[in-house]
Amino acid sequence: MDSDRKSTVSSFYGARKTSLDALNSDFSQLPPGAASVRPRERDDSSSFFNPDRQSMDALNGGRTTPGYNRNSFFPGAREEPLKGGRDEEEQTDAWDVYADFNNAGPKYSTAFTQNNQGYHQLAPSTPKGDDASTTGPVEMVTVPALGAEWKREELHDMTKGARKQKKAESRREFWKQWNRGERGLCGRYFTRKVFVFFLFGLCVAIALVLAFTIPRVPSFAFNDKLPISNATGDWKDAVPTVFSRIPANFSFPASASIQVNTNDNYLPITFKHIRAQVFDLETSRLVGTGDMGKQTLPAKSFPEIMIPLNFTYIASNDTDQTWLNWYNSCKNKILVQDGKRDALQFRLVLDFDILGLTTTHSASTQISDAACPIELPSTI
Repeated sequence: MDSDRKSTVSSFYGARKTSLDALNSDFSQLPPGAASVRPRERDDSSSFFNPDRQSMDALNGGRTTPGYNRNSFFPGAREEPLKGGRDEEEQTDAWDVYADFNNAGPKYSTAFTQNNQGYHQLAPSTPKGDDASTTGPVEMVTVPALGAEWKREELHDMTKGARKQKKAESRREFWKQWNRGERGLCGRYFTRKVFVFFLFGLCVAIALVLAFTIPRVPSFAFNDKLPISNATGDWKDAVPTVFSRIPANFSFPASASIQVNTNDNYLPITFKHIRAQVFDLETSRLVGTGDMGKQTLPAKSFPEIMIPLNFTYIASNDTDQTWLNWYNSCKNKILVQDGKRDALQFRLVLDFDILGLTTTHSASTQISDAACPIELPSTI
């Protein structure tokens, strides 16, 4: 090992030990031959420990007491007056904030402004002619083209198809989160559970409303004693009463008496129209039609309505069976031996539309013993 790397304690490396025992030696006794040195004592008689000692004032030359000296400190408050002096009171001109910008303020130096009388417009500069250095041959340098500023993924994201795909993914993610109950249709509101209860309550409310508001199809009952009666009012004069042999035809007005049962309805029922058709029961030929316009009937009742009928039929001759059936039932009673005419036999079909229902409903009945509402003259 090198000597410069050895410890300064020579005894550590096997050197000769000294006779001094550091552990058992008494350092309070001086070694023989050492001079007796008295330690420095504290000066208790200095001015720091003697408050009666007078200090020397080097400026005034006299001795003062060691008390408080006011001149050695700055005053605690301002002694000058706060109000301005005479020069400030005599100055009455207001300060112009625009003086430095419109050349109206004082000029502190006239070294560079002797000939400056205000704003001077510079003369327009004229382009110089082409120098010889610019008209010489010019070396063209090919600069390599710059690379693409956007990555391929970024260019794809800016296309219309990519935006549609992102919107579709966002909708799918929204549906998944709503289906799991993690979010609602309106932020954190209207989650799937709330939507199910709301939909159930809405269905119950709609069912109750429809149960009371949807009209029921009423039933019809025909008057057995007098199913067809004479026409009255304006309808009596609207259709002429005619029975003719040449050409064979007949026409006359009448009214059908029908009773409507609306006991199943909670609200008044409104018919858009009621159309009637009358067919001969033996030949099934159409012999009469009728149409009643819009009609409103009360609920929970049995109102009676009169449907106007227009009986009209045209035959080839007076031997037509349909014409003969209606002629024998409506001819004059004098032409009959016992005064009893033949009964009318026909089938009445009703087609009607109800407000609130989408389909057209129908009702029909057969009558085989009805009396003719008119009586023809004996000359026919």
